[in-house]
Formats: sequence, C-alpha cells, structure tokens
Amino acid sequence: MIAVTSPGTRRIDEIGDESRRRILDAAEELFAERGFDRTSFVDIARRSGISRGSIPWHFKNKDGLVMAVVERAVGRIWPAERYEAVPSLAEVFAETAELLRTGNSALVFMILVEALGDRGVVHDQYREFFGRRREGIEELLRFKRPAGVDPDRAAAQERTAAVALNGALLGIHLQALVDPENVDLDAALVSVATMFDRNLADVWRD
Repeated sequence: MIAVTSPGTRRIDEIGDESRRRILDAAEELFAERGFDRTSFVDIARRSGISRGSIPWHFKNKDGLVMAVVERAVGRIWPAERYEAVPSLAEVFAETAELLRTGNSALVFMILVEALGDRGVVHDQYREFFGRRREGIEELLRFKRPAGVDPDRAAAQERTAAVALNGALLGIHLQALVDPENVDLDAALVSVATMFDRNLADVWRD
C-alpha cells in the first residue's frame, strides 16, 4: 500500500522547517552576542518571532538547541563532504577568509570559550570541528608526501604540522575579527601559505 501525503501535511512540514530555521538563526545571533548561559528561551522567542513553547518542541531543551546551533555552524564552516576531495592549501586558506567575511564567525570563538568550560555537548562538537580541520590538512600533507619517507614517522610529523597550521589560521582569523582595520586578512594568509610552502620539506626532514 502506498502512503499518500496530503498537501496540508507537506505545508505543516514546511512551516515546521521554517520555524526551526528562524529559531536557529535567532539563537546563533544571541549566542554570539551574549553567550549560551546568558541567553534564554524568552530571548530567542522574542528575536525569532516564534513562541517560547515551540522551542522545546523542536529541540527538547537548551542543550539540544545548543547542539543544533553548533552542528550547523561547524557544518557550514567545514562540511563533511569537504573531505571527499583532497583540498589544496590555497583552498583551506580561502575558505577561512570566506568564513570570516560571510558567516557569523564570532560564533566560532564563542563556541571555543564555551568549549573550555564544562559543557560537554559544546566541548565535543568543537573538538570534532578541530579534528576535521586537522584531518583536512593532514590529508593535504599526505598527498604531498615525498616517496621513500617512512609512513609512520611521516604521519606523526604531519599531525604536528597540521596542529601548527590550524592554529595559525585560527589566530589570523581571531586577529582580523578583533582588529580588522589593522589586520590585512588576505595578506596574512598569503604570508603563512608562502612560509609553509617554502619549508614544506622540513615536515619530513630527520
């Protein structure tokens, strides 16, 4: 028997999806402005135009809402499908710059502050975000790995290099957010990319 979905049911789904999006958008803005702990369901309802009672219907509780916001932010910054192809160093840097210009990038550092505390859900999501970034850089380095290098030793060196490069990218990002008038984002990224390319052989050197 084939189930028939009525136009009314589809409309209800569309309304539900739109409500969820508006709640997430409002929560993301407020979390970036005030932090997670200082944002209430009342604040989110007022900003989104969605009733307070609808928020737990969509997300169960505040932790569920926090997780949904973090997952969406992480997915927008570094989606899982990004790893289906080996990124170039230029692509990694370009995506960092694009995030700063078009996304709610302040939320990235708000999440970091929360991740340093005791909130398990935020900590785990941000750790996953860092892990994805490092994996992408490690994959790039494996692609560039010279022939004849011991794979086990090379893997350890690439892991360390990925930590350093990821830190440089996030550090440039933070400086550009805090002091945009005195930080040339593109020039800084080019400088790091150039230095890294010039010294790439050092990653696998004895």
